[in-house]
Amino acid sequence: MLGKSIGSWRTRIASRLGVPLALVALVTGFSPLTATVAARAGTMQNYIVLYSASAVPADAAASLAKAGGTLVYKYPQIGVAIVRSDSTAFRANLLKDTRVDGASATAAFATRIQNDIGSASDASAPAAGPVRNAPATDADTFSALQWDMRQIHTPEAHAITGGSPSVLVGDIDTGIDFTHPDLQPNIDIADSANCLSGAPVPGLAAQDGNGHGTHTAGTIAAAANGLGIVGVAPNVRIAGIKAGTDVGGFFFPEAVICAFMWAGTHHMNVTNNSYFADPFLFNCKNDPIQRAIWKAEQRAIRFAMQQGTVVVAAEGNQADDLSHPMLDATSPDFPPGTAQLRTIHNDCVVIPVEISGVIGVTADGNDPQTTGGYLKSFYSSFGVSTTDVVAPGGDSRFGITPQALNGRVLSTWPIAAIENCLESRRVFDPGHPGVMWCYQQGTSMASPHVTGVAALIISQFGPLSPGTVAAYIKQTADPQPCPSAAEQAALSASFPSLDTGGPQVCQGGTGHNSWYGDGQVNALSAVTHH
Repeated sequence: MLGKSIGSWRTRIASRLGVPLALVALVTGFSPLTATVAARAGTMQNYIVLYSASAVPADAAASLAKAGGTLVYKYPQIGVAIVRSDSTAFRANLLKDTRVDGASATAAFATRIQNDIGSASDASAPAAGPVRNAPATDADTFSALQWDMRQIHTPEAHAITGGSPSVLVGDIDTGIDFTHPDLQPNIDIADSANCLSGAPVPGLAAQDGNGHGTHTAGTIAAAANGLGIVGVAPNVRIAGIKAGTDVGGFFFPEAVICAFMWAGTHHMNVTNNSYFADPFLFNCKNDPIQRAIWKAEQRAIRFAMQQGTVVVAAEGNQADDLSHPMLDATSPDFPPGTAQLRTIHNDCVVIPVEISGVIGVTADGNDPQTTGGYLKSFYSSFGVSTTDVVAPGGDSRFGITPQALNGRVLSTWPIAAIENCLESRRVFDPGHPGVMWCYQQGTSMASPHVTGVAALIISQFGPLSPGTVAAYIKQTADPQPCPSAAEQAALSASFPSLDTGGPQVCQGGTGHNSWYGDGQVNALSAVTHH
């Protein structure tokens, strides 16, 4: 009965967001997370090994081999090792080592997506150099369709700056389409990497075979080149950090850890994170398996921030109140039909959005609410302690307007993954055959707007700490009050929480509330902030 109800929720999500069911996880900003599955005898799989001293011992390779494993890669900066083993006794053997704080197999911890890999070809990007700000235009082929950009005042901001090529953004996602002409001018190949194995492979190996990563990358940094769309920061460099697989379409913990370590060691100014990290939607600290993985991920995220990287993350599409979690009906979702309803509390967190210092972003559409501002997207999760700002993510239920013809956000898409974009959402330029753009909605689409604004801030004011950038974003957002009781009730009737089944309730005042944080991000105010 439980499995049936969860399955029906999945169908409801797909139908309401307007995407194929198999793509709910990431194309819409969703990232349902999977369960622990006991390792079968003789099954080779990856393990996350967490050392208590936040350092990897010098004899790690030997001690891991003695326990029955092989070291794949180590991150000594955070005390985490990626290991492969086919021994069912590996974890038990390893935990006898008092230096090991925790260990977990990762094969069952993933977010599933559907992929279709395309071939990559060389691309070029401007070299890093002194900060050179230049204005940008918003007169590309499909600029008129970008209601989302006008809503956060990026055209006005672009009259001041389109960003600097000295600023580097890392898009931790399913990769990037190196062949897309609306992205090519800004793609940084050398700083892109494929992290699927837990060990980074630089360069063109980060080709996107799904589409989600290319869509978020376009919102951040599509070039003002007369073609297609214009991103929030059309002059900055962008690197694709591939943490989602092509075959089967999974995000594994080793890939998430690798991605943040790559971003930190390459001193990226900002990262966008339009996904949930594993192992579960809510990661409970008192569970030994979950704890080992979320703590390793937490260390990697904090490492990146300590290197000066601003981390922006999507709030999620469960319509959940993350600050008052009660039930998790989403996890685990692999193998299919294994989801179980479990009671959760505030010791269970969503990663990365609930890691301290991460900028949490909810989504809104183009529908003005009676109290001022725009109505939160029907699917967007929220939380008074997790939401920093709101940004356009699209809303096909309440947000269809003369400006937003289908309520969704338009951005770049790889032609090789055309099947992952519904036919009715595809956009083509007759003058450029073999190139496409796609309409999508989700908090996945909201987060890159804020990432782009962060890149503009750093372009305009120079290198700033993650905390300072977050403060600029929040201080310059347009304050937005909770909607009326009637509007809240209508939204809840349309889409109650997917985990609790309860209503969506906005808490707080105009200065800060659970649906909008400090308000809707404003690019113009951000680049003129003093």
